[in-house]
Amino acid sequence: MKQFANQLEANQAIQTTFLVLHKEIRQKKTGEPYLSLTLGDKSGDVDAKMWDHVAEVMDTFERHDYIKVRGLTAIYQNRMQLTVHKLQRADDREIDKADYFPASTRNREEMFAELRQHVAAMTNPHLKALIEAFFSDAALVEKFKTAPAAKTIHHAWIGGLLEHVLSLATLAKFTAAHYPGVDPDLLLTGVILHDVGKIDELTYDRGFGYSDEGQLVGHILIGLRMVDDKVRQVPGFPPKLKLLVEHLIASHHGELAYGSPKVPATLEAMLLHHLDNLDSKVETVRQAVERDTLVDGNWSAYIPSLERSLLKQERYLRGATAPAAPPARTEPARPATDFAAKLSGALLPKG
Repeated sequence: MKQFANQLEANQAIQTTFLVLHKEIRQKKTGEPYLSLTLGDKSGDVDAKMWDHVAEVMDTFERHDYIKVRGLTAIYQNRMQLTVHKLQRADDREIDKADYFPASTRNREEMFAELRQHVAAMTNPHLKALIEAFFSDAALVEKFKTAPAAKTIHHAWIGGLLEHVLSLATLAKFTAAHYPGVDPDLLLTGVILHDVGKIDELTYDRGFGYSDEGQLVGHILIGLRMVDDKVRQVPGFPPKLKLLVEHLIASHHGELAYGSPKVPATLEAMLLHHLDNLDSKVETVRQAVERDTLVDGNWSAYIPSLERSLLKQERYLRGATAPAAPPARTEPARPATDFAAKLSGALLPKG
């Protein structure tokens, strides 16, 4: 039976299969190699180390391969860590990919149908026709319903882009009605298209990563090319309106330092940027607390994208207290228990 990352407990012997999210070959103080891995599935990930017999297996698998592992869990520096005693690459035909890729808890077809309802309410014929040009492209729509919104930071799961866009559509509807002078159709167009380039910027067939196009060009320029292509399919699309749509995409990161070639210069662009930032930050906070890997304490691990740790509010209100910080170490500790010694004899066959 598959043991998921979020079900692991300390001092537990495990035999399961994971997706390799990160692989690094390092050297022990003796000069011998050891493996530093991040292994994951749809529930989360776990730090793993393999100390012995590394030379036999280190070239038999790569990042984004599935591997069978046997090992022992332990708590190291207040985090769950897996010491791998044996591993071998798994046959993809034995894998149910649904176990390894986090996915939206909402049905993607239902979310897309809800987004289509937002589009159906648009009154600007040019903008509505532009969105319909995108949505009539079956291959594009399939990617749009599947892609994550990011590699790791927010909505990083199958269907994450669609979920993010739908959330923004709801926020846009409210704010456009709340603030005078906002063009609701233009704002909704920006909501739907601001990250459309991510369908080709990101890869999501095995692990989440960046395509060559994503690395070299990025989703903003990819999205602008897509808009240029689809506008050609809408007869009589006003050139000035096209520029406003392009500006929404080009400026949605808000600042030049964050990758936008332009800063927001219209009311709709300013709203789009802040709504996008709000939705991504809220989801980042929610996921960071929910999937925090620290075993004890009221505070999460440090989150680089937010430049802070976060209060685990439910634990705090229950009255849990944080443990003393463990001493810093340059090399992870190796659990030394009788149980681990016994386990070392029960290994997977070589293969």
